[in-house]
Amino acid sequence: MAGGIGGAGRTLVLGGARSGKSGFAEGLVGAGAARYVATAVVDPEDTDFGERIARHRERRPAGWAVVESADVAGVLAGAAVAEPTLIDDIGTWLTARIDARGAWDEPRGTIAPECDALVTAVERYRQRLVLVSPEVGMGVIPATRSGRLFRDEIGALNQRLAAVCDEAFLIVAGLPLRLK
Repeated sequence: MAGGIGGAGRTLVLGGARSGKSGFAEGLVGAGAARYVATAVVDPEDTDFGERIARHRERRPAGWAVVESADVAGVLAGAAVAEPTLIDDIGTWLTARIDARGAWDEPRGTIAPECDALVTAVERYRQRLVLVSPEVGMGVIPATRSGRLFRDEIGALNQRLAAVCDEAFLIVAGLPLRLK
């Protein structure tokens, strides 16, 4: 896609923890009407994660329609909407899918059907779409099997999503780097 940042089509926004990826993605969508798909599964006992979610909620414009769903492919395949759709974030979606299948100790690729459905839904989506996903492959190799599994699965999924998106950005220290 030629031209400025955040035109029509599908955009993947990658970045590490606290990189500014969500804020950047929200800026791509703008302050007008939008559909925000929140993928987090809230655990009432996890107050730290609850505080993160609260900060995201406070930052969102009041006119955004919020859909809380772990079925991102289903949301995208559902009724078309005219306003842009922002999905935040693919990492929490992936974690919920691994949890739902009890696949933390299973071989890599166990959640391939869910990932296939997501990539297909993104590829077929014709309205403005912004996806936020963590980039976790730049640090040390995780010490735990579950950490390595997540890193490998999100890395493969990010590659597939980038291939079907029109543009992609990496956010580092709040600064966007256009990848595609």
